[in-house]
Amino acid sequence: MSPRRHLQVSDPWFSSIVGRDMAVDLGTANTLVYVRGRGIVLNEPSVVAINVRDGRPLAVGIEAKRMIGRTPAHIQAIRPLKDGVIADFDICEKMLRYFIQKV
Repeated sequence: MSPRRHLQVSDPWFSSIVGRDMAVDLGTANTLVYVRGRGIVLNEPSVVAINVRDGRPLAVGIEAKRMIGRTPAHIQAIRPLKDGVIADFDICEKMLRYFIQKV
């Protein structure tokens, strides 16, 4: 498990993309992204498919969920949130970056 870290609003990447007009709801089952004036623009499963050999994400969201139970042993579908808490910060950060860039 990754050490606990916090994504700071002052992080250059985060502050360059997320403004006062966007909100993210990181849920154990689904992640939602809301944009002011457009409403909820993303509602996808909180799942990331990872190549465990090199740690590279292969799919995020609905595509990763579709891979559950259908992949070779070196590919794992990971849910980075457990019981409403971030259980794997690094995977959660990759998921969040992907979703925000997608919208």
